[in-house]
Amino acid sequence: MKVVIVGGVAGGATAAARIRRLDENAEITIFEKSGYISYANCGLPYYIGGEISDREELTLQTPESFNARFRVDVKVRHEVVAINPDRKTVTVRNLSGGEVFEEKYDKLVLSMGAKPIRPNLPGIDDERIFTVRNVEDTFRIKDYIDATKPERAVVIGGGFIGIEMAENLRRLGTEVTLVEAAPQLMAPFDGDMAAFIHAEVRAAGVKLVLGGMVDGFESNGKSLGVRLKDGVTISCDMAVLAIGVAPDTALAKDAGFELGIKGSIVVNERMETSVSDVYAVGDAVQIKNFVTGKPALISLAGPANKQARIAADNICGKDSRYNGAQGSSVIKVFRLTAAATGINERTAKSEGIDADKVILSPMNHAGYYPGGKIMTMKVVFEKGTYRLLGAQIVGFDGVDKRIDVLATAIRAGMKVTDLTELDLAYAPPYSSAKDPVNMAGFMAENIRDGLVGQWYYDDEPTLPRDGSVTLLDVRTAQEFATGNIDGFVNIPVDELRERAGELDKDKPVYVICQSGLRSYIAARILAGRGFEVYNFAGGYRFYAAVVRDKLFAERSTACGKDA
Repeated sequence: MKVVIVGGVAGGATAAARIRRLDENAEITIFEKSGYISYANCGLPYYIGGEISDREELTLQTPESFNARFRVDVKVRHEVVAINPDRKTVTVRNLSGGEVFEEKYDKLVLSMGAKPIRPNLPGIDDERIFTVRNVEDTFRIKDYIDATKPERAVVIGGGFIGIEMAENLRRLGTEVTLVEAAPQLMAPFDGDMAAFIHAEVRAAGVKLVLGGMVDGFESNGKSLGVRLKDGVTISCDMAVLAIGVAPDTALAKDAGFELGIKGSIVVNERMETSVSDVYAVGDAVQIKNFVTGKPALISLAGPANKQARIAADNICGKDSRYNGAQGSSVIKVFRLTAAATGINERTAKSEGIDADKVILSPMNHAGYYPGGKIMTMKVVFEKGTYRLLGAQIVGFDGVDKRIDVLATAIRAGMKVTDLTELDLAYAPPYSSAKDPVNMAGFMAENIRDGLVGQWYYDDEPTLPRDGSVTLLDVRTAQEFATGNIDGFVNIPVDELRERAGELDKDKPVYVICQSGLRSYIAARILAGRGFEVYNFAGGYRFYAAVVRDKLFAERSTACGKDA
């Protein structure tokens, strides 16, 4: 069996290695357009910033080492320029020597990935404008920085690459402006959770321009001008385009393959394309969103590697199926870690799913153990069914652990209320006896059982200030004095039982504290006395971050006060 693989990064290299493990006799050839294979895409920005210092660390394998281990003929700097399904060949151009030839296959795997979007804007071809796709791009940026020592940089795009590039350029001492066309950074997050990221980025010295549309570039002598549609021009010494990626599928289109979203390659659960004996994996393929069941593009290394394994299995006679991806991801944002899985509240609404959420700010481990740090969790679920839809977490320590538990729960089809039953490891340095994931389940259970109603930050502007409702802040007087919401009265929770008579039982009560814990206790106290009570989801700490751009608190006490 002769297997040809187009693309030697992530999916391509994984498919080749898996095929060899299943079939010692298969003839396997990889054609890779760049000069490198199996390199660490996700590590490229960290080499630019010096976090990864050795170029060799970026390349997990060389053509020679890969061949030595797997007996795979790896041809770098070879570009496949055409697929010829009728004769089961690919047309290949040797970029080093220029010759063009055809290579036969019995099975073909397409792993071309996605290419950075480079819009046709005035001045876009300036040599000081960079993209980050491969090792060569990375070396080009690093060499430019080493040679010119740029003082100012503009990063265009606030996704994973954009934020990572902004952080690593700041690490070098460069003045960075981050421009994002949307009203928020990081599309996998809802706007309220992205607010924590915004505050952290600004605190790190990055100038953040949200809602900024770039309409061109201009050369101003030694400086480069990034022109926005609102007429503002930002001067810099270099710019990095990180506005997203598009499936690299020109080959498939020219060969008549069935295409889907944004020109992506349509595949079935076996990773088979519409053309016989041709498989496709990675960022170039349309897959199923595991949560919604609808077609999706999810450009992440994890799904690409899983798809490659499944394609290899099927090439070798097994029957493996890919059931979709939920987009689990994590990113370092200066001091913070931000992670997401499944769908966010915004997506749920756009898909017509009636969603609810719980928001909590637990410590990463037992409150009495030194060094605990806050995280904020938003867990989204379907009303009525309580089906777990997604989660977002921002914090300092322990974020990755909790998002992985929640990602597993989604994959297992669990309800949010099932999170209460998870038997998670506990020791004071690592967690609490009631882990934050368990706590999210308890909160959803309280909603299901009618023990508490919720109100949210975007309800605040419309809350009546005419005396028809009671607006109650149950933090300490000292906390209240440091910041509060207009119209709220302060009765500390520990005084509430004695002072409940000061409140009108005929008026609904909207209650808030710093984290949501004390206000829940207050809500139960008042509910037990016949009040109609609504607890604020997330606490004043969450409100201040979302509405007032306050920097995320790092530590709190066991009862939810900021330390």
